[in-house]
Amino acid sequence: MLRTTFRTLSRTKSNNKRMTGSFASLSPSASSGLIISLVTSMLLFSGNVAAESPQQKGLQIAKAADAKDTGFGDFTANMVMTLKNRAGKTSRRTIRIKTLEGKGDGDKSLSLFDQPQDVKGTAMLTFSHGLKPDDQWLYLPALKRVKRINSRNKSGPFMGSEFAFEDLGSQEVEKYKYKYLRTEKCGNGWNCYVIERTPAYKYSGYSKQVSWLDTKEYRPLKVMFYDRKNALMKTLQSTGFKQYLGRYWRPTTMNMVNHQTGKSTVLQWTNYKFKTGLTTRDFNKKAIAR
Repeated sequence: MLRTTFRTLSRTKSNNKRMTGSFASLSPSASSGLIISLVTSMLLFSGNVAAESPQQKGLQIAKAADAKDTGFGDFTANMVMTLKNRAGKTSRRTIRIKTLEGKGDGDKSLSLFDQPQDVKGTAMLTFSHGLKPDDQWLYLPALKRVKRINSRNKSGPFMGSEFAFEDLGSQEVEKYKYKYLRTEKCGNGWNCYVIERTPAYKYSGYSKQVSWLDTKEYRPLKVMFYDRKNALMKTLQSTGFKQYLGRYWRPTTMNMVNHQTGKSTVLQWTNYKFKTGLTTRDFNKKAIAR
Protein backbone atom coordinates (compact mmCIF):
# COMPACT_ATOMS: atom_id res chain seq x y z
CA MET A 1 0.00 0.00 0.00
CA LEU A 2 2.72 2.51 0.96
CA ARG A 3 4.89 1.59 -2.03
CA THR A 4 1.91 2.08 -4.35
CA THR A 5 1.24 5.51 -2.87
CA PHE A 6 4.88 6.60 -3.22
CA ARG A 7 4.95 5.47 -6.87
CA THR A 8 1.76 7.44 -7.56
CA LEU A 9 3.18 10.60 -5.99
CA SER A 10 6.45 10.19 -7.94
CA ARG A 11 4.57 9.90 -11.19
CA THR A 12 2.57 13.02 -10.28
CA LYS A 13 5.77 15.03 -9.73
CA SER A 14 7.33 13.98 -13.04
CA ASN A 15 4.11 14.64 -14.91
CA ASN A 16 3.95 18.18 -13.54
CA LYS A 17 6.72 19.27 -15.92
CA ARG A 18 4.87 17.90 -18.94
CA MET A 19 1.64 19.51 -17.80
CA THR A 20 3.21 22.97 -17.40
CA GLY A 21 2.95 23.68 -21.10
CA SER A 22 -0.68 22.67 -21.15
CA PHE A 23 -1.45 24.99 -18.24
CA ALA A 24 0.25 27.87 -20.06
CA SER A 25 -2.16 27.56 -22.97
CA LEU A 26 -5.17 27.86 -20.68
CA SER A 27 -6.75 31.07 -19.47
CA PRO A 28 -5.86 32.06 -15.87
CA SER A 29 -9.33 31.12 -14.59
CA ALA A 30 -9.37 27.76 -16.39
CA SER A 31 -5.83 26.96 -15.23
CA SER A 32 -6.73 27.81 -11.64
CA GLY A 33 -9.87 25.67 -11.77
CA LEU A 34 -7.94 22.68 -13.14
CA ILE A 35 -5.28 22.95 -10.42
CA ILE A 36 -7.94 23.10 -7.67
CA SER A 37 -9.67 20.06 -9.18
CA LEU A 38 -6.41 18.07 -9.28
CA VAL A 39 -5.49 18.98 -5.69
CA THR A 40 -8.96 18.01 -4.47
CA SER A 41 -8.77 14.66 -6.26
CA MET A 42 -5.35 13.93 -4.74
CA LEU A 43 -6.58 14.75 -1.25
CA LEU A 44 -9.60 12.50 -1.66
CA PHE A 45 -7.42 9.70 -3.02
CA SER A 46 -4.96 10.07 -0.16
CA GLY A 47 -7.79 10.04 2.39
CA ASN A 48 -9.31 6.86 0.93
CA VAL A 49 -5.96 5.09 1.12
CA ALA A 50 -5.24 6.09 4.70
CA ALA A 51 -8.77 5.99 6.12
CA GLU A 52 -9.70 3.00 8.23
CA SER A 53 -12.80 3.14 10.36
CA PRO A 54 -12.72 2.01 14.02
CA GLN A 55 -15.00 -0.88 13.00
CA GLN A 56 -12.65 -2.02 10.24
CA LYS A 57 -9.59 -1.75 12.48
CA GLY A 58 -11.32 -3.63 15.29
CA LEU A 59 -12.27 -6.44 12.92
CA GLN A 60 -8.72 -6.66 11.54
CA ILE A 61 -7.29 -6.95 15.07
CA ALA A 62 -9.78 -9.71 15.89
CA LYS A 63 -8.85 -11.59 12.70
CA ALA A 64 -5.13 -11.23 13.45
CA ALA A 65 -5.66 -12.63 16.96
CA ASP A 66 -7.64 -15.56 15.55
CA ALA A 67 -4.93 -16.28 12.95
CA LYS A 68 -2.30 -16.33 15.73
CA ASP A 69 -4.13 -19.20 17.42
CA THR A 70 -4.98 -21.25 14.34
CA GLY A 71 -3.46 -24.67 13.69
CA PHE A 72 -3.00 -26.10 17.20
CA GLY A 73 -5.03 -29.19 16.29
CA ASP A 74 -6.05 -30.29 19.76
CA PHE A 75 -4.99 -30.01 23.37
CA THR A 76 -5.71 -31.38 26.83
CA ALA A 77 -5.17 -29.64 30.18
CA ASN A 78 -5.96 -29.87 33.87
CA MET A 79 -7.80 -27.11 35.64
CA VAL A 80 -8.61 -26.19 39.23
CA MET A 81 -11.69 -23.98 39.60
CA THR A 82 -11.86 -21.97 42.85
CA LEU A 83 -15.18 -20.31 43.67
CA LYS A 84 -15.32 -17.49 46.21
CA ASN A 85 -18.59 -16.08 47.56
CA ARG A 86 -19.27 -12.57 48.81
CA ALA A 87 -18.20 -13.54 52.35
CA GLY A 88 -14.87 -14.90 51.10
CA LYS A 89 -15.66 -18.57 51.58
CA THR A 90 -14.08 -20.75 48.88
CA SER A 91 -14.71 -24.14 47.30
CA ARG A 92 -12.61 -25.99 44.73
CA ARG A 93 -13.28 -28.25 41.77
CA THR A 94 -10.81 -30.18 39.63
CA ILE A 95 -11.58 -30.54 35.94
CA ARG A 96 -9.98 -32.14 32.90
CA ILE A 97 -10.29 -30.26 29.62
CA LYS A 98 -10.14 -31.61 26.08
CA THR A 99 -10.37 -29.37 23.00
CA LEU A 100 -10.44 -30.22 19.29
CA GLU A 101 -9.86 -27.41 16.78
CA GLY A 102 -12.69 -26.96 14.32
CA LYS A 103 -12.25 -27.00 10.57
CA GLY A 104 -14.78 -24.77 8.84
CA ASP A 105 -16.62 -24.39 12.15
CA GLY A 106 -15.94 -23.67 15.82
CA ASP A 107 -13.96 -25.83 18.22
CA LYS A 108 -15.27 -28.78 20.19
CA SER A 109 -14.53 -28.97 23.92
CA LEU A 110 -15.21 -31.39 26.75
CA SER A 111 -15.00 -30.57 30.47
CA LEU A 112 -14.85 -33.52 32.91
CA PHE A 113 -15.28 -32.93 36.67
CA ASP A 114 -13.23 -35.19 38.99
CA GLN A 115 -13.68 -33.49 42.38
CA PRO A 116 -15.38 -32.87 44.76
CA GLN A 117 -17.47 -35.97 45.19
CA ASP A 118 -20.83 -34.22 44.73
CA VAL A 119 -19.95 -33.16 41.17
CA LYS A 120 -17.64 -36.04 40.20
CA GLY A 121 -18.60 -37.44 36.81
CA THR A 122 -20.32 -34.26 35.64
CA ALA A 123 -19.34 -33.41 32.06
CA MET A 124 -20.08 -30.62 29.62
CA LEU A 125 -19.72 -30.90 25.86
CA THR A 126 -19.62 -27.79 23.67
CA PHE A 127 -19.73 -27.48 19.88
CA SER A 128 -18.94 -23.84 19.11
CA HIS A 129 -20.27 -22.11 16.01
CA GLY A 130 -20.28 -18.65 14.47
CA LEU A 131 -23.64 -16.89 14.41
CA LYS A 132 -25.45 -20.19 14.79
CA PRO A 133 -26.11 -20.93 18.50
CA ASP A 134 -23.49 -23.15 20.12
CA ASP A 135 -24.56 -26.71 20.86
CA GLN A 136 -23.99 -27.61 24.52
CA TRP A 137 -24.86 -30.68 26.56
CA LEU A 138 -24.45 -31.37 30.27
CA TYR A 139 -24.18 -34.87 31.74
CA LEU A 140 -25.40 -35.08 35.33
CA PRO A 141 -24.42 -38.40 36.98
CA ALA A 142 -27.17 -38.11 39.62
CA LEU A 143 -29.76 -38.18 36.83
CA LYS A 144 -27.70 -40.50 34.61
CA ARG A 145 -28.72 -38.61 31.52
CA VAL A 146 -27.44 -36.01 29.09
CA LYS A 147 -29.27 -32.69 29.19
CA ARG A 148 -29.17 -30.28 26.27
CA ILE A 149 -28.63 -26.64 27.28
CA ASN A 150 -31.19 -24.33 25.72
CA SER A 151 -29.61 -21.59 23.60
CA ARG A 152 -31.72 -19.02 25.48
CA ASN A 153 -30.05 -20.00 28.77
CA LYS A 154 -26.42 -19.45 27.70
CA SER A 155 -26.12 -16.38 29.94
CA GLY A 156 -26.65 -18.54 33.05
CA PRO A 157 -23.72 -19.45 35.38
CA PHE A 158 -21.75 -22.61 34.65
CA MET A 159 -21.74 -24.95 37.65
CA GLY A 160 -22.18 -22.07 40.11
CA SER A 161 -19.15 -20.16 38.80
CA GLU A 162 -18.91 -16.58 37.53
CA PHE A 163 -18.34 -17.95 34.02
CA ALA A 164 -21.48 -18.09 31.90
CA PHE A 165 -22.12 -20.94 29.48
CA GLU A 166 -21.54 -18.52 26.61
CA ASP A 167 -18.05 -17.71 27.96
CA LEU A 168 -16.94 -21.32 27.55
CA GLY A 169 -17.28 -21.78 23.79
CA SER A 170 -14.49 -20.83 21.38
CA GLN A 171 -14.72 -17.16 20.50
CA GLU A 172 -15.29 -17.30 16.74
CA VAL A 173 -14.64 -13.98 14.98
CA GLU A 174 -18.10 -13.81 13.40
CA LYS A 175 -19.80 -14.01 16.81
CA TYR A 176 -19.19 -10.28 17.33
CA LYS A 177 -19.14 -6.86 15.76
CA TYR A 178 -15.95 -4.95 16.55
CA LYS A 179 -14.78 -1.41 17.20
CA TYR A 180 -11.21 -0.24 17.84
CA LEU A 181 -11.09 2.16 20.80
CA ARG A 182 -7.41 2.97 21.42
CA THR A 183 -3.89 1.65 22.02
CA GLU A 184 -2.44 2.03 25.52
CA LYS A 185 0.13 0.71 27.99
CA CYS A 186 -1.10 -2.42 29.74
CA GLY A 187 1.60 -3.61 32.15
CA ASN A 188 4.87 -5.55 31.79
CA GLY A 189 6.01 -2.91 29.31
CA TRP A 190 3.41 -4.05 26.79
CA ASN A 191 1.15 -2.01 24.57
CA CYS A 192 -2.42 -3.20 24.14
CA TYR A 193 -5.12 -2.77 21.56
CA VAL A 194 -8.39 -1.96 23.30
CA ILE A 195 -11.35 -3.11 21.24
CA GLU A 196 -15.06 -3.25 21.88
CA ARG A 197 -17.02 -6.24 20.68
CA THR A 198 -20.79 -6.50 20.56
CA PRO A 199 -22.43 -9.96 20.43
CA ALA A 200 -23.96 -10.63 17.03
CA TYR A 201 -25.70 -13.79 18.21
CA LYS A 202 -29.06 -14.09 19.96
CA TYR A 203 -29.70 -14.42 23.69
CA SER A 204 -26.36 -13.11 24.92
CA GLY A 205 -26.29 -11.88 28.50
CA TYR A 206 -23.97 -9.03 27.48
CA SER A 207 -24.56 -5.74 25.71
CA LYS A 208 -20.83 -5.48 24.94
CA GLN A 209 -17.34 -6.59 25.96
CA VAL A 210 -14.18 -4.48 26.04
CA SER A 211 -10.97 -6.47 25.46
CA TRP A 212 -7.26 -5.69 25.93
CA LEU A 213 -4.92 -7.62 23.59
CA ASP A 214 -1.18 -7.07 23.54
CA THR A 215 -0.04 -5.65 20.22
CA LYS A 216 2.74 -8.22 19.68
CA GLU A 217 1.21 -11.62 20.41
CA TYR A 218 -2.50 -10.71 20.64
CA ARG A 219 -2.85 -12.35 24.06
CA PRO A 220 -6.20 -11.50 25.68
CA LEU A 221 -5.03 -9.93 28.95
CA LYS A 222 -8.31 -8.45 30.16
CA VAL A 223 -12.00 -8.46 29.23
CA MET A 224 -14.71 -6.29 30.79
CA PHE A 225 -18.28 -7.60 30.42
CA TYR A 226 -21.30 -5.27 30.41
CA ASP A 227 -24.80 -6.55 31.17
CA ARG A 228 -27.87 -5.97 29.02
CA LYS A 229 -28.43 -2.60 30.71
CA ASN A 230 -24.88 -1.60 29.71
CA ALA A 231 -23.62 -1.63 33.31
CA LEU A 232 -20.24 -3.16 34.13
CA MET A 233 -20.90 -6.72 35.27
CA LYS A 234 -17.64 -8.71 35.30
CA THR A 235 -13.92 -8.40 34.63
CA LEU A 236 -11.72 -11.28 33.48
CA GLN A 237 -7.94 -10.99 33.85
CA SER A 238 -5.59 -13.63 32.42
CA THR A 239 -1.99 -13.89 33.62
CA GLY A 240 1.05 -16.18 33.57
CA PHE A 241 1.01 -16.83 29.83
CA LYS A 242 3.25 -19.61 28.52
CA GLN A 243 4.05 -20.44 24.92
CA TYR A 244 3.61 -23.92 23.47
CA LEU A 245 4.91 -25.39 20.21
CA GLY A 246 6.78 -22.12 19.72
CA ARG A 247 3.57 -20.30 18.84
CA TYR A 248 0.46 -20.84 20.98
CA TRP A 249 0.01 -18.82 24.16
CA ARG A 250 -2.08 -20.04 27.09
CA PRO A 251 -2.62 -18.42 30.53
CA THR A 252 -1.94 -20.25 33.78
CA THR A 253 -4.48 -18.15 35.72
CA MET A 254 -7.84 -16.65 34.76
CA ASN A 255 -9.62 -14.54 37.38
CA MET A 256 -13.26 -13.59 36.80
CA VAL A 257 -14.68 -11.02 39.24
CA ASN A 258 -18.39 -10.24 39.34
CA HIS A 259 -18.70 -6.58 40.40
CA GLN A 260 -22.44 -6.85 40.94
CA THR A 261 -22.49 -9.88 43.25
CA GLY A 262 -19.07 -9.64 44.90
CA LYS A 263 -18.30 -13.23 43.87
CA SER A 264 -15.30 -14.45 41.89
CA THR A 265 -13.97 -17.55 40.16
CA VAL A 266 -10.31 -18.38 39.53
CA LEU A 267 -9.23 -20.96 36.94
CA GLN A 268 -5.71 -22.34 37.33
CA TRP A 269 -4.41 -24.28 34.32
CA THR A 270 -1.65 -26.91 34.27
CA ASN A 271 -0.33 -29.79 32.19
CA TYR A 272 -1.14 -28.45 28.72
CA LYS A 273 -0.50 -31.05 26.02
CA PHE A 274 -0.96 -30.32 22.31
CA LYS A 275 -1.56 -32.56 19.28
CA THR A 276 -2.55 -35.56 21.39
CA GLY A 277 -4.47 -37.32 18.62
CA LEU A 278 -8.03 -36.42 19.67
CA THR A 279 -10.72 -36.98 17.02
CA THR A 280 -14.42 -36.18 16.64
CA ARG A 281 -15.18 -39.59 18.19
CA ASP A 282 -13.95 -38.20 21.52
CA PHE A 283 -16.58 -35.47 21.41
CA ASN A 284 -20.11 -36.85 21.35
CA LYS A 285 -22.99 -37.38 23.75
CA LYS A 286 -22.11 -41.03 24.30
CA ALA A 287 -18.56 -40.03 25.23
CA ILE A 288 -19.69 -37.72 28.04
CA ALA A 289 -22.08 -40.36 29.39
CA ARG A 290 -19.12 -42.75 29.68
